[in-house]
Parts: sequence; structure tokens; C-alpha cells
Amino acid sequence: MSQSVNVTFRVDSNLKKQADILFSDLGMNLSTAFTVFLKQSVREQGIPFEISKNTPNAVTLAAMESAETGEDVYGPYESIDDVMEALNA
Repeated sequence: MSQSVNVTFRVDSNLKKQADILFSDLGMNLSTAFTVFLKQSVREQGIPFEISKNTPNAVTLAAMESAETGEDVYGPYESIDDVMEALNA
């Protein structure tokens, strides 16, 4: 078995807390999760997930444009029943 080494990296404290909770729910600690990430990166010879800008897709962009121009905008509604009726139309 190869020798283990310590790795130190800095991360936002809130992000670490959220990650600790997530990985604990998955039955592992941050060190194990990091090791899984590294092994998968080596196996795939790259980042094991897509990295992209947070750009809305075409459907979302069209909806945003419609909202900005006032097209295809419905309401206001008087009640939840009115909303549900419009959604089911």
C-alpha cells in the first residue's frame, strides 16, 4: 500500500459545514469524499463532472424575455383556485 500524505487546502467555512453535513449523510467524512473525487478525476483524466458558467438554457431565456416584455404573463389571480384553473387550462 502506498504511503498517505497530508494535504491542506482553504475553503469557506460555511461551504465546509454544508459539505460535512452532506458527506456525513453519505457515510463518509471530508477526507474520504476528497479521496473519491481525486480517484475519479484520475480515472477519467479530468474533472469528473461538467463545469460551466451558470447560463440559463434557451427555454429559461425565452421565459425571461417574455416576462421583461410583458408577453405571456398571466394574473394577478384572486385565489389559489384561480391559479390552479389557469395552470390546468
